[in-house]
Amino acid sequence: MHMHVLSSDVTMTDTSPASTVRVRGAEGALPEQTWTPRLWGVLAVLCAVLFLDALDVSMVGVALPSIGAELGLSTTSLQWIVNGYVLGYGGLLLLGGRTADLLGRRRVFLAALAVFAVASLVGGLMNDGSMLIVTRFVKGLAAAFTAPTALSILTTTFQEGPARNRALSVFSVFGASGYSSGLILGGLLTGFGWRWTFLTPVPLAVIALVAGVALIPRDKPAAGGGHDIVGAVTLTGGMLLAVYTVVSAPDRGWLAPITLGSVVLAAALLTGFFVAENKVRHPLIRLGILRIGSIVRANLSIIALFGSYLSFQFMMTLYLQDVLHWSPLEMAMGLLPAGLLVAFGSPFVGRLIDRYGTPRLIISSMTSLTLGYGWFLAAAGNAPHYVVTILPTMLLLGGGFAFGFSSIMAQATDGIDDSEQGLASGLVQTSGQVGAALVLAVVTALVAGGTTAGGGFAEFHPGVNLVSAVAVVGLALNLIPLLHRRPKQS
Repeated sequence: MHMHVLSSDVTMTDTSPASTVRVRGAEGALPEQTWTPRLWGVLAVLCAVLFLDALDVSMVGVALPSIGAELGLSTTSLQWIVNGYVLGYGGLLLLGGRTADLLGRRRVFLAALAVFAVASLVGGLMNDGSMLIVTRFVKGLAAAFTAPTALSILTTTFQEGPARNRALSVFSVFGASGYSSGLILGGLLTGFGWRWTFLTPVPLAVIALVAGVALIPRDKPAAGGGHDIVGAVTLTGGMLLAVYTVVSAPDRGWLAPITLGSVVLAAALLTGFFVAENKVRHPLIRLGILRIGSIVRANLSIIALFGSYLSFQFMMTLYLQDVLHWSPLEMAMGLLPAGLLVAFGSPFVGRLIDRYGTPRLIISSMTSLTLGYGWFLAAAGNAPHYVVTILPTMLLLGGGFAFGFSSIMAQATDGIDDSEQGLASGLVQTSGQVGAALVLAVVTALVAGGTTAGGGFAEFHPGVNLVSAVAVVGLALNLIPLLHRRPKQS
């Protein structure tokens, strides 16, 4: 196995798919990687791009009412400004990660970042709603290549073990900071005009692009990749259609003919993909990666984390503004403690992973999320007290996300050969995005069909029940294998 690192005195040896972080802590482990200024520079570029992705999503969400008012867009059209991004991002993430393996991570990362910058600029200058949605799809498509590629560059640049866990902790800080900053910055920039929420990422993306050209080490495409055209077509078509179905079903109806037809066609394309991958000489995706228990649990855990966390935040934005009549800035400040806890807590998670391993940290994450949703269900009323109800909930959820994100990412890429790091990165991020879209779609349907007889929180109660159940399932999935292994430990 060949790993491109920036410190010349560090080498890597082959690892088996089943290896864990704890193996690296055993006697005879590799010497700790030296953090040179250039290594920090690479991490800064990767973090900046993750920050931009998160910033863009939250800023645009805040600006939607202003966009609709200026361009005369309906609620359905405004929804597609968000869903267009989700469609491109979630639909192509898996292909984006594998493309980076086959064509070269540096090349794919820089090209996608350039597309992201151009799409941001064009979107900020648009006066047509339909074209604005197209630019959002293009930005999502670009992010589908930058996100998994950034993670795979990180995991192949930083040595598995303490160095990688530390880098992943810093990486997750910027994702949470970007989302939290976007809520506040979006509220401020929208006061000057919604276009600034599109144009602000442009100079940041250009700076990251120039720094990336200078700092990111060149890498060679994976050997023997071949060209799996059938796999690429069926995977891309199936994923795009699957995500499109999920994000459009709440508006059209889950039992509408077009929804059912989309489900059948998406299932047929994805089935064709799996059949093809078992027959071609050089498959786009090696399906054997799905037989590694730790990888599967990491992907299911990210669905529980993202699906419950993002859906709950969606409900809170509606609850705080529409029911409690908070202003957008008050709402953003109310939710901010969760983001701050992630930002300040994540740097320490790497050390905890080194000491306790990813399984226990993921269990702690799911426990904290479950307690957070449970507390809100128990304490929320028509006029919940912020300090008593909302703040404890945000702190528990922030702690859960801080423990979970870095740990899940570490487990999802641990022990995977360099030639498949993009695949592993794309797989876990696809699980997170598609899982979050699916849970959010169901939550949206529950909230829309919820009763308003009790007023206040009543219409959101079914949705919070669902995200609580999702967190509990995530906790159970990670508890069961740990309990089974316990008698074997010395």
